[in-house]
Order: sequence, then C-alpha cells, then structure tokens
Amino acid sequence: MILNWHDTYESRLTDAKTALSKIRRGARVFIGSACGEPQGLMETLLEVARNLADTEIIHFLDLGIAPYTDEKFDEHFRHNALFIGSSTRNAIKEGRADYTPIFLSEIPLLMIRGSMHIDVALITVSPPDKNGFVSLGVSVDITKTAAEVAEYVVAEVNPNMPRTLGDSFLHVSQIHAFVENDIPLLEFEQKAPGDIAKSIGEHIADLIENESTIQTGVGRIPNSVFPYLMNKRDLGVHTETFTDGMIDLIEAGVITGRKKTLHPGKIVSSFCMGKKFLYEYVNNNPLFEFHPCKYVNDPYVIAKNDKMVSINSALTVDLTGQVCSDSLGFLFYSGIGGQVDFVRGSAMSQRGKSIMVLPSTTDDGSKSRIVPYNLPGSGVVVTRGDIHYVVTEYGVAYVHGKSIRDRAMALISIAHPKFRDELLEAAKSQGYVYKDQILPAVLYPREYQTYWTDKKGVEIYFRPVKPTDERAIQDMIYELPEQDVYTRFFQNLKSFSHKLAMPMAAIDYNDRMAIAAVTGREEPESREHIVAVGHYIREPQTNFAEVAFTTHKEWQNRGIGTFLLRYLVRIAKEKNISGFTADVLARNTPMMKVFSQVGHPLKAHLEYGVYEIQIPFTDGEQTET
Repeated sequence: MILNWHDTYESRLTDAKTALSKIRRGARVFIGSACGEPQGLMETLLEVARNLADTEIIHFLDLGIAPYTDEKFDEHFRHNALFIGSSTRNAIKEGRADYTPIFLSEIPLLMIRGSMHIDVALITVSPPDKNGFVSLGVSVDITKTAAEVAEYVVAEVNPNMPRTLGDSFLHVSQIHAFVENDIPLLEFEQKAPGDIAKSIGEHIADLIENESTIQTGVGRIPNSVFPYLMNKRDLGVHTETFTDGMIDLIEAGVITGRKKTLHPGKIVSSFCMGKKFLYEYVNNNPLFEFHPCKYVNDPYVIAKNDKMVSINSALTVDLTGQVCSDSLGFLFYSGIGGQVDFVRGSAMSQRGKSIMVLPSTTDDGSKSRIVPYNLPGSGVVVTRGDIHYVVTEYGVAYVHGKSIRDRAMALISIAHPKFRDELLEAAKSQGYVYKDQILPAVLYPREYQTYWTDKKGVEIYFRPVKPTDERAIQDMIYELPEQDVYTRFFQNLKSFSHKLAMPMAAIDYNDRMAIAAVTGREEPESREHIVAVGHYIREPQTNFAEVAFTTHKEWQNRGIGTFLLRYLVRIAKEKNISGFTADVLARNTPMMKVFSQVGHPLKAHLEYGVYEIQIPFTDGEQTET
C-alpha cells in the first residue's frame, strides 16, 4: 500500500466541483477548523449550493471566510457550530443556525460513537511525504477524528500547509478525493493587549512557578501573560492551541519542556493559529507534537503534567463563583471549547492551578463583569465546585473550597472599584456576607508586597492585609496562648469575633494600615497562613499612629516583629505620619526590645506596669527615658 501510494493519489486527484458533486442532499459535512479551513473547497461549496439541500455544516472555530450562513443559503445549508465565531453569531441568534454546547474533548467521541455521524469531511493537508502520508498541519484538533470516521473525505492539498509532527498524519489511502490548491493559509492576528490585559498578565505571571506546564486559551487576555514570563525557567506547554506569542518564549529559552512529566521536551497541542512565520516555525519541527483533542483535552491526560496551569477567559463570574463564558444572557456568544477540560485537568494535576481571567468591566466600562448573579439564560460553563483562581486587573481571588461568604468577599475585592459598593450591598441582600461588612475605600496597594528571610533562613512573604484575611487573623489569634493574648490585648479574650476581627482586616491602607507575614504562598492560596500582623491606626488630632503587633508563638524570636516595625515606619513616613505610639506591658520584654531597635528616638514612660511609648520620626540618635 505504501509503495504504490503515488498511483492511489493520482487516481483520486480531481477538481473541486467533481469532488463535491458526490455530496448528497441532507448530508452532514464537517469543515476543517480555524486556519486549516479548506478555502478552495469552501468557495466551491457555495458555487454548487443550488445542487444541495438541508446540508448540515459542522464547524469548530470558524474564522468566517465562507458566508454559508447568509440568508440566501438557508434552504441549502444549516450551520451547526461547535464553537461560535463572529460570522455565525447572528445566524444562531436569529434561529437560522444551531449551536451544540459540548466539551472539546468529547466531540470526537460523538463522532466515533455515531451520535454525530459525519458523511463528508472537507479538510486541508500538506502534500504527501515519501511514504504517502499527508499532515493535517496546523489543524489536527477534531479534524483528524472527523476524517477517520467520515464516509467520504475530500482533502485540499496545499503546499503552504506545514508538515507538523505527532499524531497528525493520514495516509493517502484514507482519503477519497484530492484537490490541489496553492494558496496562502488563513492567518490569525492576535490583537495587542491593552493596559487592562497587561495588568491581568502580570497577575497571572505571579501565579506561574518555574517548571510549570501551561495552557492558554485564544484571546488577548490569556495571551497577555507571555511578556511577563521572561524571567521564568523551564516552562512546558500542553495546550489545545497556541499563537505567535509563544515563539519569543521558546527563543528566549523560557519554554524548554525539560521538566515536563508528560512528553518531556515537547510542546503538545492540537492546533495553532497565527501568521506565516508561525507556520514556518512549526514545519517539521520536532519540538512540537500535534495530537487530536480527544488526547490533548482529555482531563486525565492533562493531569499527568505536574504543575499544570490552565489560563482561560470568562465573560462573567457571579459572587458564588459560577463562570459564564459561552453566552450573554440568552445570546450564545462563543462556546465551551476546551475550557472545562483544562480547568478539571489542571485541578487534578499535582500542584496544578486553574485560572479564570476577565476584565473587571465591559469594554465601555458601563457594567461589572463580576456580577451578583448571572443574567437569565446565561449558561454556567465552570461551576462553583470547579473554579479555583479568578484574575482581573485588580488582583487575584482564590475561591476553591471557600465558603460563599469568603468567595463573595474575594471576588468583590477584585471587581472594579466603582462597582464594589453595589456588589457588597447585593451580597448582603442575598445573605452571602455579614450585614455590617465593610470594604476598603481605596485599591489594594501591591507596592507594599515584599519578601524577607528570618533568622532561621525561612523566606516570608509580607503583604497588606485584605478583607478576605478576617478568618486567617482569627485563626492566628485563637492559636495564641492565653498569656500572649493578654499581653497583646490587655485582656483575656474568650472570643475574637467578627466585630473584633473585621476592623483588623478591612482597612483603608492610609490611616489604617496592616501588614501580614504569610507562609505557604508557594502552594495555592488555600494553604496560606498568616503568622504575624503589624498594624497602625492614625490619630487625626496628633498625626501619630498607634502601632501593635501579633505574632504566632512558633514564629516569635525570629526577627519578624523588628522587620514589621521598620516596614511600617517606612510606610507611615510615606503617608506623612509624624510618629508611632504604643502601650506595652512592662513584662513584655521581647516587644520592648523590638521598639528599642526601631532606629528612631524612643520615649518610654512607665505607669501602672505599662510602658507608654512614643517614637517621633525624626533624625538623630535613639534615646530612651
């Protein structure tokens, strides 16, 4: 068979009209995906439309070059979108075309089992190699499965289609008709990210560790992360698709795949979209392995990649964590695609992370995309139980395994500031949060995030406290010995309730500032622990701020208090605060030692067993009275 493939090819080589003349009325026709769309065959299909009737067109990720959804073709074609593109959206809205919501990993199963029987597959391939194999090139995805199960396969042979490696080949004997067409492949140009997308990209990059394997969906926001990964090491890629933006990371030695636990040293994908440069780059390049999406998108396969990170877009996320990404109310907008496949696969991965990204508002800024509830008709693509990280330009919320109250607070904190108050009121009216819950009036100051190494050589992450830290602060207080509680609060507290904890967490970052010492940040945020908090409250009449510290017993005597005090001094001076005051029990020798090392003049007055301390922020030698 292989030796005589030339004869088979020549005998099946024909023109487009002849090849398409065998399509019967009422047939189901699959069209090759995205940039692998057979352009010549599609043009001819429209020309012979008068000979067809009720022909169902199955298409995944249609780039919109063929207007077969125009009203004039309604009696000839009925489009069934597996993912909705801009050219088919109106037809579906008007009821002249169909949409089938399904996970990308399961579309091949529909075809194989006969639930979506394919009569005809129209595909684009590279010219045959010396053994008679053609490559599906930039579009393996569901195209390979469709070609394998279709009763009749027509291949547009295009010398511009790259020969991609992996499970991307068909033998000429598997194809019933060949039509040659030397035409440039369709190109896809990713729009440059704006300021919002860049901010989101920075937040995403902070979550990606060295040696992670990444997946990014199509779009400006998921792809905005690439420029911020240049300082990472040995990243891998396992993704349904990729674009030109990934090439810079490969050339810079950031993407190597050396540490991948599945297909080490290989970029695994099912299709790609980009410019001619990208197609030339993947041609015969053993760095890339293209596989059908029944393999690439299988959550159990995805999970075999340790430290798998998926990055996908959402249209809206409600306060309970339900993600809508395929519809706007009753308007079907895009599709499920591979989003859920990768959300679940990365969640099952060892040290994996699933990240949903969205701008905080619609493009015109008129509506929040963090919403009290999704609009009627909106489909939940990623459920409350599946969601992990949510990222907007205002920060990161980790909500997996969190209560409705905790996740509502976390999501409100990354919403656009002008919508936070109404979101908080909605959360209160819906019974999600405390009726007296408050939020900071200003944005979270990322500039005060830093790392420091303690006396035992442990690196600790310091950051401003967030409203979502309330429970973590309570946990730290409850773990303190009674003596430490009395030393810190000057009373024996039987409980540290919401009314006491909320003011320590919901601060304004100006007159009220609190810095938390956090451990466990290298793991998902659910494992973060607050081991110390230093905070101050400005007194308007004096412009001095009262400062206090709380440190977990196991983390005392490691220099954390001294670092926190000096760090708070720096912040307070930036806020034009004149100095600090504090009340310290005379028997609290460790705390007195911390204040004595602040580096500013210290005035201490002892009365009734309590030192009243004042530290004016002036230059000069430290004094003690």
